[in-house]
Amino acid sequence: MANGSTVQLCVMRCFELQVDRVGVTVPANVERVLAFLAVQERPQPRRHVATHLWMDATEERASANLRNALWRGRRVLGGCLVIDGSYLALSPDVDVDLRHLTSQARSLIRPDTELDECDTDPTVMLGDLLPDWDEEWIEGERERLRQLRVHALEALCDKLRCAGRNGEAVDVGLMAVSAEPLRESAQRLLVSAHLAEGNVSEARRQYDRYRELLWDELGIQPSDELRVLVGSPLDPAGSSTAARITASQHSASRSTASPITETTRTVPRRRRVRQSSSSPRSST
Repeated sequence: MANGSTVQLCVMRCFELQVDRVGVTVPANVERVLAFLAVQERPQPRRHVATHLWMDATEERASANLRNALWRGRRVLGGCLVIDGSYLALSPDVDVDLRHLTSQARSLIRPDTELDECDTDPTVMLGDLLPDWDEEWIEGERERLRQLRVHALEALCDKLRCAGRNGEAVDVGLMAVSAEPLRESAQRLLVSAHLAEGNVSEARRQYDRYRELLWDELGIQPSDELRVLVGSPLDPAGSSTAARITASQHSASRSTASPITETTRTVPRRRRVRQSSSSPRSST
């Protein structure tokens, strides 16, 4: 790779490596090393990298695999793979999409910062970390990224609402709810954005959807705080009592459903018998 080349590494949605905007294919073991280093925020010990990428191999075999991957990677990427003694890292010149996402997310969730126009594009935070990869070390990174992303979407929704940009706040709130449908903080911010627009019916509709989902999935009710926000009646004994009342109502409706159904089945049969006895054909 020539000096001054632009290197872009994507690990969100899929793995993609570009040099000067041209896609570059590297061996699978090189991809794994690049992806591992891309999600790390500081240089990693070689032994740590080897044992995480080749967990089923002996330490000697894992180290040999890493040496081979580094040799093959440096042939293609040159100085983009930095080897400093026993530590490995990506060169600061490598543009990693994940790092843009985490930088924007951390900027948004800082409570003491005003909304920066550069951080208002929520599409940067879409997608998952290497969703098609099945590696143990990725699982923890995916969860960390998921939490960071949802917190950032919530913060952006709130800041847009406070800035009077309610339509954008609703859009971002919907993205947060889509990412975590059972998360009440996201639902509350979306409801608040609807109310800020003056759309009470939208707010109540969103609340009703969430209440049904929460009951179906977990058997619990929304918090009193959310119910007060949409003007829904509160149960004086608390949400746990409300849940028990709802459960008993559901049970009662199920227990009374079968006699009604049976009655509606038997009545038409008796009616048909009477019609048959009074017909001219039966009298003859």
